[in-house]
Amino acid sequence: MRDTHTGAVPLLIDCDTGIDDSLALLYACASPEADVRAVTCVAGNVDADQVGINTRAVLELAGRRDIEVAIGRTVPLMRQLVTTPETHGPRGLGDASLPPPTSALSERHAADLIIAAATHRPGELTLVTLGPMTTLAMAVLREPMLPRLLKRLVLMGGAYGAPGNTTPVGEWNVAVDPEAMAVVLRSWSPDGPVDWAGRPPTRPLALGLDVTEQARFLPEQLARLAERAGCRVDGSPLDGHGTTNPVIQFVADALAFYFRFHERFDGFTGAFIHDPLALAAALDPNLVRARPVTVDVELSGALTLGQTVADWRGHWSRPPNLDVAVAADVATFLDRFIERVGRLAAEHPDVAR
Repeated sequence: MRDTHTGAVPLLIDCDTGIDDSLALLYACASPEADVRAVTCVAGNVDADQVGINTRAVLELAGRRDIEVAIGRTVPLMRQLVTTPETHGPRGLGDASLPPPTSALSERHAADLIIAAATHRPGELTLVTLGPMTTLAMAVLREPMLPRLLKRLVLMGGAYGAPGNTTPVGEWNVAVDPEAMAVVLRSWSPDGPVDWAGRPPTRPLALGLDVTEQARFLPEQLARLAERAGCRVDGSPLDGHGTTNPVIQFVADALAFYFRFHERFDGFTGAFIHDPLALAAALDPNLVRARPVTVDVELSGALTLGQTVADWRGHWSRPPNLDVAVAADVATFLDRFIERVGRLAAEHPDVAR
């Protein structure tokens, strides 16, 4: 449902703000159809406190100090927290450095914020999760009717036919807290309680590595982004040196680290920008093609812990609980990212100064 006053989609975003989460936040702030109501922070790429700092700093870079930012549980439901400085850098934003945020964290627990927002506007809010499912699992454990209170859930997580990026079969967001993913899958089961109108919850849309690894942001896209922003870049936009625009400088510095990581581990100069694609699909579902399927998560396998197992052939004879994205219009998405974030940068050239 779009907001009746602004025509925008009311959004809650839950993230573990590393490099691609930060790009997703910029995309949301740059999208006219996105009405970002709050951002909640979950531990994953970095610890929860650093996620809170990164999230507020990126929002302030985009000129959105007004968005409430809350932290919830700081560790997975049942496991020790594992972070990934080798992927996102020691502070989660690669080589980028932003001024300390001036806005305060919310006093609310992230799970309570999600519950309150969904209760206040039942059937209207879209929740986008870009990190481990810990916050969402806590929220649904506290309020089992949450799947019926939200309009839609869009999640970046899982590998439903593609190799894993954390283990041979496991994707990062699920692998960090597989029990949280299990809670979410169980809570959104079509066999569970119906909503106030007698309807089961809308199946979540899941974007796994099958489609997010199609979204490759390359040096030529970075050059186009700088050009759209109208900023000067002395030398290669890959290093960002001499950039006169703080938004483009941030993106270039963050991606420089990400590019080196992917060049080392994935064999190309560029980066998978998983989270911005998921955010874009939440705003425009036509960007992806999805198939309904029954999914479960492995919680005890010695080799397969955290694997999202998709029953594509119906062996379990259970109704589908996820709409899994199987194709994406990556060209349109990248064009929109460049246009929107480039426009945001052009309109706020001094926002970080």
